[in-house]
Amino acid sequence: MRYIKISFLVFSSFFMMLCWLPTASYAENDYAEAVFAGGCFWCMESDFEKIPGVKEVISGYTGGTSSNPNYNNYGKYGHIEAVRIIYEPSVINYNQLLDIFWVNIDPTDKDGQFCDRGHEYSTAVFYLNEEQKRLATASKTKLDHSGILDEPVTTPIIKAEEFFPAEDYHQEYYKTNSLKYHYYRFRCGRDQRLEELWGENQFKYKKINQTSKYKIPPRTELEIILTPLQFEVTQNDGTEPPFKNKYWNNKSEGIYVDIVSGEPLFSSTDKYRSGTGWPSFTKPLETDNIVMKEDRSWFMVRTELRSKYADSHLGHLFNDGPKPDGLRYCINSAALRFVSKNDLEIEGYKNYKTLFQN
Repeated sequence: MRYIKISFLVFSSFFMMLCWLPTASYAENDYAEAVFAGGCFWCMESDFEKIPGVKEVISGYTGGTSSNPNYNNYGKYGHIEAVRIIYEPSVINYNQLLDIFWVNIDPTDKDGQFCDRGHEYSTAVFYLNEEQKRLATASKTKLDHSGILDEPVTTPIIKAEEFFPAEDYHQEYYKTNSLKYHYYRFRCGRDQRLEELWGENQFKYKKINQTSKYKIPPRTELEIILTPLQFEVTQNDGTEPPFKNKYWNNKSEGIYVDIVSGEPLFSSTDKYRSGTGWPSFTKPLETDNIVMKEDRSWFMVRTELRSKYADSHLGHLFNDGPKPDGLRYCINSAALRFVSKNDLEIEGYKNYKTLFQN
């Protein structure tokens, strides 16, 4: 009975994920990494290794000043226990890993986790790139504003530093020392507290994170995540200078996605040199992701282009494009993020690889 109670939350998260994830097989080089701290790394490793799409979870230390921490001194040098997760982005994405992370920790506890007290047992999301930072910040903000938790979320979003794998006997401890692990987990009150926090709220949390296919941070968060120009263009309907923007002369192969949501918008296969100084396309990659609105600003009538999910201002549609349709989708670089054809699968856009196969 104890084992069933201890495993309840982990199984619930695992069951929820089965409803979300497709089945597929991938090559060895199609993996990405994530680093989370959630108190005891034995427990975090156990929780994540049960998730489809996760290849490996490594327990270790990070965030401190020592170049060779070990279990006896890592806390002294400011490190905290963390796990490095190797996963298949086309099976489980980073947002879904964040969802699992939150419901397996107490994000309101800034001084440790459960019975383990002190900085070395605190929580954190360590981002490896700017996209992970954006997604993690948005996910934290959404949870904090959801009303699910009675106290504020205190888990910090921190730039990843060097990760040091823990000693061999700590790896997969929940398997090699099963009885000791389950006894520790029960005595520490981890699952009791998780059930108190999330037992009835897991489904509420799942609901707020499935209201849209794409996760859109609130405007106040976008002011932090986006550059001033990106914010001005996408949120205030601004226009960037011609010939002095990121993609006007980009000739690389790949797709262009919304800078806020990541929804696919245009492809390099439809990009052409219009001479206007802005990225120009003959057609959208996904027509359904483009919304057209009448724009009567600047004493003229134009067709404004916005993204469907993020509602970002993208640019305008003109009728001076190349034949046969004569359309020019004139887009601000600041509203876009370019995904190279070589990164499509690892970033979750595998379906578009066929566009660039000879």
